[in-house]
Amino acid sequence: MLQDATILFQIAGVGIIVAMIHSILKQMGKEEIAQAVTLTGFIIVLFIVLHRLADLFQEIKSVFLYQG
Repeated sequence: MLQDATILFQIAGVGIIVAMIHSILKQMGKEEIAQAVTLTGFIIVLFIVLHRLADLFQEIKSVFLYQG
């Protein structure tokens, strides 16, 4: 349960930081860089989710293919 909360806080932290940087850059008139920052944040979150999904599939595989 603790890891579930940790992953949510990591994703929320990345989202908050990206949103702040995006708004600052947009106010400065650098929309292209702001979009690149948003895309980078999305990719980071995607990698976090894919890593956790791979762990989930490995756990499911170990449960159903138990050879004990």
